[in-house]
Amino acid sequence: MRLTRASRYVHSVELIDVDDLKARGIRCVLVDRDNTLVPRDTKVAPPRVRAWLDRLREEHIAVCMVSNNFHTDQVCASAEDLGCAVVHHAMKPAPVAIQVALVTMGVPKEQAVLVGDQLFTDVLAGNLAGIHTILVRPQSRTDLWYTQIFRIVEQGFLGGVQFEGE
Repeated sequence: MRLTRASRYVHSVELIDVDDLKARGIRCVLVDRDNTLVPRDTKVAPPRVRAWLDRLREEHIAVCMVSNNFHTDQVCASAEDLGCAVVHHAMKPAPVAIQVALVTMGVPKEQAVLVGDQLFTDVLAGNLAGIHTILVRPQSRTDLWYTQIFRIVEQGFLGGVQFEGE
């Protein structure tokens, strides 16, 4: 497995089929906050994301937000608003927070998937932790200055990857 290769590429979180996750034995979705669940330019999850999270819960799939964002108050407020468990100060791509989230949620790595919008943080962390990964497109073009640089480099790694739903 190449560490920078996601298990799947999907245009946005709400296009990830919850029934498919359940059929694959997924019991927990670990999900990034910024530009995955919550656009960086609005800081509020859109209704389509909320509906997808509700659908996960209907199917008894647990959700845990795993965020590198150091603004703990914002991260915890988002997690509470969205009804998710949370691991903040994740320091992805280090896999430690992924492992903490799995223990917290009581789910083995084989029954979890990490969903995120960044190759060099989310996908790399998930792969280092040994779980399935899904890369989604960022919800907003607003990013931290260093994330904008990483996004340029990501394009070289993604090459001609086709995202489901595009």
